[in-house]
Amino acid sequence: MLVNIDANLLVALDALLAEHSVTRAAERLRTSPAAMSRTLARLRRLLGDPLLVRAGQAMVPTPRAEAMRDEVAAVVRRCGALLSPGEDVDPLTLHRTFTVQAADIVAAALAPGLLDLAAAEAPGVSVRFRAEELEGGPALRDGQVDLEVGALDHADPETRTEPLVTLHMAAGVRAGHPLTEGRLTPARFAAASHVVVSRRGRFTGPADAALADVDLRRRVVAVLPSHLTAMTLAARTDLVCLVPGGETGPMTEAARALGLRLLEVPLPLPPVVIGMAWHPRNSADGGHSWLRSAVRRALGEELR
Repeated sequence: MLVNIDANLLVALDALLAEHSVTRAAERLRTSPAAMSRTLARLRRLLGDPLLVRAGQAMVPTPRAEAMRDEVAAVVRRCGALLSPGEDVDPLTLHRTFTVQAADIVAAALAPGLLDLAAAEAPGVSVRFRAEELEGGPALRDGQVDLEVGALDHADPETRTEPLVTLHMAAGVRAGHPLTEGRLTPARFAAASHVVVSRRGRFTGPADAALADVDLRRRVVAVLPSHLTAMTLAARTDLVCLVPGGETGPMTEAARALGLRLLEVPLPLPPVVIGMAWHPRNSADGGHSWLRSAVRRALGEELR
C-alpha cells in the first residue's frame, strides 16, 4: 500500500482540514475548486469517511477529520523539510571533525591559517591531517577523507576539484654550496647530486624531462616521500632539493628556516598547481562548504 500512496493527497488533506472549505483550500494550493473537489472525493473513498460535511453555508469536519488534523499537518511539515534544499549552516554552531589529506609541506602551510579561521568562525570544528596516500587511493570515495589538498593529478572521475594557487619550483641548497657561487647553468645544475620527492618512489620527474631537452642528465642519489625530510637532508649535505614556493610564503620560510638557499632553476620547469578535491556527496553539505571556503582563504593567502 505504501507504494501506491500519493503524497499530494496528504498536502491536499492538510489544506482541507485547515480551511474547512474546498474553495479556500484550492486557493491555498493554487489549483481550481473543481480539482480540489475531485481530490476531496478521492480522499473520502480512500479513508472511508466524508471528512467535511455541510452545516448550513459552511463545512465542518467529522470526528475522524478532527482526530487526524494535527498529525496530518505534522507529516506534511516533515515531508516539506525532507524535500527542501538544505539550510545554510551557521559555523558557530558546527561541531564536527574534518579529515584533510595533504603533503607535509602543504599541511604546514595550511594548518595555521585554517585553525585560526576555525577558532574565529567555527570553534566547534577540529581538523585531523593525514599524510598523502599513494596515487589513486580511495580515501575520498570511501569517506575516509573529507578533503584532499595538494597537486591533484590522480583524482577519481567523479571527484570535484578546484585549483587554489600556482607555485614555481626553486632549487634548495645548503649555505655555502658550490652552486651558490657564480651563475647557475643547466650544466651545473645537472652535475650536482639531487634528492627527489616522490610518493611512489620515482627517481625521475619534470626536471629530468627538461634536462633531457638540452641533452643533460642529473644524478639522483636519494628519493624521499616527504618534502620537509628532503629539505632537511639538502640543508645538511651537498644534495639539491626542489622546493615549491615563491619569493615569500610559508614553504619558502620553512626552507630558509632549515638553512637552505633558494636558487632559480635554469630550466623551464612546469608550475605546480595546488588545489583541493572532494567527493560530490559533500558538495551541498553546509559544513563541508565552510571547510572549503576556509581552506580557500587560508591557503590562498598563505601561498600568494
